[in-house]
Amino acid sequence: MTLLVKICGLKTPEALDVSLAAGADMVGFVFFPPSPRNIGYEAARSLGAQAQDRAVKVALTVDADDATFERIVESLKPGLLQLHGHETPERVAVVRSRFGLPVMKALPIAERADLSPIHLYEKVADRLLFDARPPRGATRPGGLGRSFDWTLLKGLDPAVPFMLSGGLDVGNVAEALAITGAPGVDVSSGVERGPGEKDPAKIHAFVRAAREGYARAQTMKVASNA
Repeated sequence: MTLLVKICGLKTPEALDVSLAAGADMVGFVFFPPSPRNIGYEAARSLGAQAQDRAVKVALTVDADDATFERIVESLKPGLLQLHGHETPERVAVVRSRFGLPVMKALPIAERADLSPIHLYEKVADRLLFDARPPRGATRPGGLGRSFDWTLLKGLDPAVPFMLSGGLDVGNVAEALAITGAPGVDVSSGVERGPGEKDPAKIHAFVRAAREGYARAQTMKVASNA
């Protein structure tokens, strides 16, 4: 098994090119106006064409309606829909069926009780994403540079693959992978020089650190089971 690395919140052709060159497996585009990383449909069309099939194109939405999904699918032609709001398991199932695309559902984590919905969402989503619960009054559910207690995920083995997000950067991604054993990581603010402004050097460094950290974690796992 190899690690999946997702660079999210891409807005410019330059940032997308850097992410693809760095070896990102997934590239994420935000469709949520309160976010500094939000893009419009015309930008999505251009960036989607630029990405082609060099990485999985992920459309991040927050409690979007069907009309919004239709425009996103038509413009970006994503390979995965990321639902980052308060979508119920029923809504996840409807979106997955109606648009015929795999769905990743984000779950906010702050304490062990936040893991309880997993058994509901793993039945309807193709992938789960664990992100830090936003503070009270936050205007958006993610991309805030906040992490959570990764030990809460230790030994976690849901029925579908999962990704880790929230406050990851080049300095802590290896530790996060060693603790959680996550098969995928998702970064946005951790590779930026300012809100919505990606830093090429940080993108390359993050991808490298993530892959090296994952390899070490796998080696240690094999050694401990020997």
